[in-house]
Amino acid sequence: MLPGSIQITGETLSGAEVKDICDSLKENTVRLLSVRGCQFSDRDFGRVCRGVAESHSLAQLNLNLGVVSSITRTKQLADALKTNRSIQTLFLHGSPLLDAGLVALNTALSTHPSLVCLDLGDCMLGDEAVRLICGMLPPDGAKSGLRELTLSANPAITTKGWARLAVAVAHSSQLRVLNLDYNPLGDQIAGMLAVAVASSRTLEVLDLEGTGLTNQSAQIFLDMVENYPTSLRVLVLAENDISPELQQQISDLLSEGEEEEDKEAEAQANANANAPLACEKIAWIPHSNARLQLWPRSTPLLAAGLRPRNQARASQYSA
Repeated sequence: MLPGSIQITGETLSGAEVKDICDSLKENTVRLLSVRGCQFSDRDFGRVCRGVAESHSLAQLNLNLGVVSSITRTKQLADALKTNRSIQTLFLHGSPLLDAGLVALNTALSTHPSLVCLDLGDCMLGDEAVRLICGMLPPDGAKSGLRELTLSANPAITTKGWARLAVAVAHSSQLRVLNLDYNPLGDQIAGMLAVAVASSRTLEVLDLEGTGLTNQSAQIFLDMVENYPTSLRVLVLAENDISPELQQQISDLLSEGEEEEDKEAEAQANANANAPLACEKIAWIPHSNARLQLWPRSTPLLAAGLRPRNQARASQYSA
């Protein structure tokens, strides 16, 4: 039987329900586990963490909206992640981690062999947490690191923290998606990020929605995409004091670059049409791209914690 998904939102889970979840994890029948916004006892949370530790099939874990509600739970999750080897995507959006929580999680996150997507939006993080996160964005020639990072709505991070992150992004050999929406960045920090984007050879998506930017920032990004080669394909500037004309100009230039890449890829595919078949390598798919589905037999939670939806209880097991 192919691994499936368990998705429950905003419910109080009984001991029997937690037992079912743990049994499924230990039997390796779960690829996606989401208990976003759910409530259960500390004892039951520890049971779930032990199940996560033992699972070899779990690839996506969603604990958004306050499930990891204390330093004790944070440490239990850290212990589970130190043992687990399969998780690729971890959602902790809306968890009151604080910097102390990132300190507790740091070793487990930075040494996990499979983790490529991490959502730490609205986790009350500060500069110390950013310093640790930068260690998960190793430069060229170093170990593998995150490919998608979400730090939305963490207003305690200062200019010093964002500057440190910009340097890490500029030199990261892996990062493709960076979501910084709803942070009070302003034009100064946006300028730092523009330099980081121009230096990066991998970053494809940058979300700066609602970050206090003006036309000054937009003009810098426009000059960058107009005059310099960049890997960037999507720049989100909505909910800022930026003229629609500037936003459209940037969007058009980014689209042109994507079209040129598509043509090159098509030409390469045609050139290889008669080449001997090789083993197919499964590529990582950005979770921010809503057009792509990670789990073909169930609905993935693509950054689900960012915009909570009223959702009835659902527990789906895909055969």
